Amino acid sequence: MNQVKVAAWASDPIALAGLIDHLRARPEVRVLPGQQRGEAAVLVFAANRITREVKAALRAAASETPAAIVLVAGYVEPEELPELSACHVAAVLPREAIAGDKLVRSIVAAASGRETALRDLLDQAESLQDTADGAALSAREVDVLRLMAEGWDTAEIAGKLCYSERTVKNVIYGLTNRLKLRNRPHAVAYALRAGVI
Repeated sequence: MNQVKVAAWASDPIALAGLIDHLRARPEVRVLPGQQRGEAAVLVFAANRITREVKAALRAAASETPAAIVLVAGYVEPEELPELSACHVAAVLPREAIAGDKLVRSIVAAASGRETALRDLLDQAESLQDTADGAALSAREVDVLRLMAEGWDTAEIAGKLCYSERTVKNVIYGLTNRLKLRNRPHAVAYALRAGVI
């Protein structure tokens, strides 16, 4: 069996090192250095959230090479999928997929040229959002949780995010109720374990 040539990109250097080490351990793929990205059949991108930086990197990669992209992400908004599809994203996987065979199977499928319809990406994103105990956190919830983790009280969080105190309380109540969390520290611990903050 021929090895699939891949290049990796991650939103932070530690994640990139871990991703490269994992891929190098797999006989199905051959990891190319970053400067040889144009020779790769598949690009593997890893990010917690789809930020402007991630979108810019995806657009740059799509303009440099026709390679398919496998995106490993903690959270993807459904509205972002058309843009991701335009950037040659062939698969969207949860971060947990790195540890199993699903990532390598997706790389091999993308290298074989199997087209991924936008509907398939939507389904993948929905399943991605259903990971982590059946729920994903919105950007607003992550912002509130991050400030809670720093020890800010409701009034300080409201001032920092330009929300009313009631909005902050509703965000906290909504996520603790939806995720069946007991209190604010439990919510912060959940977010830490999920790798969101």
